[in-house]
Amino acid sequence: MSFNGTDHQIAAVRAFNRFYTRKLGVLDQHLGQSPFSLSEARVLYELAHRDELSAKEIGNELGLDPGYLSRIVQSFDEKGLITRKPLPADRRQYQLSLTAKGRQTFAQLNLGSQNEVAAMLAQLSAGDAARLTQAMATIEAVLEQRRSQPASFMLRSHSVGDMGWVISSQGAAYAADYGWDISYEALVAEICAQFIRNYDPAREHCWMAEVGGEPVGSIFLVKATDEIAKLRLLQVEKKARGLGVGRALVEQCIQGARERGYRRMTLWTQSILVAARGIYQSAGFKLVKEEKHHSFGADLVGETWERDL
Repeated sequence: MSFNGTDHQIAAVRAFNRFYTRKLGVLDQHLGQSPFSLSEARVLYELAHRDELSAKEIGNELGLDPGYLSRIVQSFDEKGLITRKPLPADRRQYQLSLTAKGRQTFAQLNLGSQNEVAAMLAQLSAGDAARLTQAMATIEAVLEQRRSQPASFMLRSHSVGDMGWVISSQGAAYAADYGWDISYEALVAEICAQFIRNYDPAREHCWMAEVGGEPVGSIFLVKATDEIAKLRLLQVEKKARGLGVGRALVEQCIQGARERGYRRMTLWTQSILVAARGIYQSAGFKLVKEEKHHSFGADLVGETWERDL
């Protein structure tokens, strides 16, 4: 039987799908060595990166059957990975959020997947790895749907009253998302007080992000040594996530460090802060140190990231 061009292309795409899912270990309905199916892992990913999603939104985004998604949500709820509350506009629909346990579970799943891909790439030459990732970028660009224009935001320098907003928003966000206690808010207050008290505009700065005149994010550039700058207190409000605010703040902080003559940047974060870690990595920071600790009422893994300027 002969094949025309369309038949050949369909067969090629299906063959690639079979090959790549096998290569990534998506076999026997599980992702790699994890206890989660590919669909479950994708639901966890969406919840870790996008806040206050409804089950219907996740189903539409991932193309999941409502009954199948309902079973996933029920399983996650029973395992203590999510919270769900009825939407005011439709009590039959639920708004989903990851619990602290859910975020920790996703962080472990994400790290395992990252290590597996790293091991796969390690078997390739630098040239082959570059060809592979470029081909993947081409596939994504061709298949990606055009998205609606996101809301605009602006960055500005800090002013009177901003430190209070930073302290309040950081304390509330980390308590809600990760269950951290009020000692974290105390730490943020100490950092902000020290920043204002010892502020050196030639070496330090704070940038605020705004949408519609309201603050939605912040980041601090502070002096560690004459040559090393420290990035601190990156924060983006839930309502502004997905707009690129976090990346813009980090890029501005890096540029600000260069303009002030620093040669290197460092930051301290936690392994469970998946979205922030992704921003740091894409901005050129590299993980250089990990250390387990108990802080803010939680068992955490602190991470030090650095990059040259």
